[in-house]
Amino acid sequence: MSQLTFRSLHPDDLDAVCDIDSRIVGRSRRGFYEKRLTVATASPETFITSAALRNDRLCGFAFVRLQEGEYGQAGRLAILDVIGVDPESQGKGIGSAVLTAIEQRMRKQQVKQLRTEVDWNDHGMTRFFSTSGFSLAAGRILERDTSPLAEPVAEMTSVRMDGQWRVHSGPGGNDYDTLSRDRVLTRSLQEADLNDVVRIDRKLTGRDRGDYYQTKFREMLVESGIRVSLVAERDGIITGFVMARVDYGEFGRASQTATLDTIGVHPAEKGSGIGRALLSQLLNNLATLQVEALRTQVAWEEYELRRFLQRCGFNPSQRLLLGKTIT
Repeated sequence: MSQLTFRSLHPDDLDAVCDIDSRIVGRSRRGFYEKRLTVATASPETFITSAALRNDRLCGFAFVRLQEGEYGQAGRLAILDVIGVDPESQGKGIGSAVLTAIEQRMRKQQVKQLRTEVDWNDHGMTRFFSTSGFSLAAGRILERDTSPLAEPVAEMTSVRMDGQWRVHSGPGGNDYDTLSRDRVLTRSLQEADLNDVVRIDRKLTGRDRGDYYQTKFREMLVESGIRVSLVAERDGIITGFVMARVDYGEFGRASQTATLDTIGVHPAEKGSGIGRALLSQLLNNLATLQVEALRTQVAWEEYELRRFLQRCGFNPSQRLLLGKTIT
């Protein structure tokens, strides 16, 4: 380890990072790393990156995002997205050294919690994180495929859309079902929606999390590979929102998976189906993009949210949520 030197990743490290990663996962994820490295370099206040070099050659790296209030957590939280070591150099403690460098940077920034995810049957990574001081974190990872939401069949109902009255047929043929996403007007999230989203979140949480949502808007509108976040409107007023992103390669996943970060509905609209409509439209859009799954994290105490997601077809994931306190 005395032969190793550490620094932040630079834009000209892209080729070396992609080369290491492609030899680990068996395919190129250049688009993911190009975007992530660009944003991390431009926004060092919200990223910690680490490059391990031996004889000026990159042999290991890591990306960590810094978040305020992620998944309802109080305070700043560090999320380890990716860690990689050159296959020719694995088993020599380089991964542990990269983590140590990350933790030293976290201490300087007074960030005390580090989180990551791992497949439960990825025994190599599970063992690595266990020996590095990680343990199971509070909360669960839930996921579902992007098939349509099961909608309850109702009486024949007409809805006015685009100036016309329309009737939607249910699965029985003789009954009719108004899809929740057809009863609620939804559209893509825009930069100008920030204040309305913060307003709704303040009603729900009693806190002003404007800084958190500024960061999330940048992730959704700039960092994410494809824009999929949505808002719901009634009479031109935003009544709910869902913030999600599509990442190609986060946490080492080979399949295309979207992450549901935040969903919120104004308390005055509770029970009106807005949350279900937003989720229904999101799943429809993701399926069109051939995204295979949608996942999220839910804290133990968020019982109502867990129950809502379970009713919408989410189930416990086979991925483990791990955490470490940095002292």
